[in-house]
Amino acid sequence: MDEELRSLGDRLRDESGGSEDCARLLETEDREELARVLTEAGRPLWAREAAAFRLGCAGDRRAFEALVLFLNHRDPERCVSAAYALARLGDPRSARAAAALATNELRTAYALQPVRLLAELRAPESVPVLIATLGRLLAPGDPYWRVALACVEGLGRLGDGRARTVLEDALGHPKLSGAASVALSGLE
Repeated sequence: MDEELRSLGDRLRDESGGSEDCARLLETEDREELARVLTEAGRPLWAREAAAFRLGCAGDRRAFEALVLFLNHRDPERCVSAAYALARLGDPRSARAAAALATNELRTAYALQPVRLLAELRAPESVPVLIATLGRLLAPGDPYWRVALACVEGLGRLGDGRARTVLEDALGHPKLSGAASVALSGLE
């Protein structure tokens, strides 16, 4: 069993109170059953998350909308699972959705996983969005340094020279300087 599925399963089994329905959703290979869970009224959040995760990892695009909602959730663990599944979904809309969430100034506190997803997807919008997001987060006293750090690390992995100026600006921030230095050393 995949480590990410095992972690999700442990969390959702606890959340569901050990429900047999939860165990079935985590084990079934029936995509139609999983897709029904996403649309049936009255399904608990844990069931929808299990179904969306399983469908997303299987490349079934019916999970896209649910996964984007989970990527934008207040619970960091749900965001992590959604980002993992979206990275495997293979839907070109994933990068656009992650970009919209990463650049939404009202949701910056929840932008960590969308930023990391953008770096993983290596989509055309990844570098411009990470540059713009990092530039905004370099303002003195900005409290979202973890999101800024994820931008720096993502830009370093992407290695695009367009990020040079913003990464040089990040050198002046104590919590970002080490990662910015590493990122700058790997630019084209």
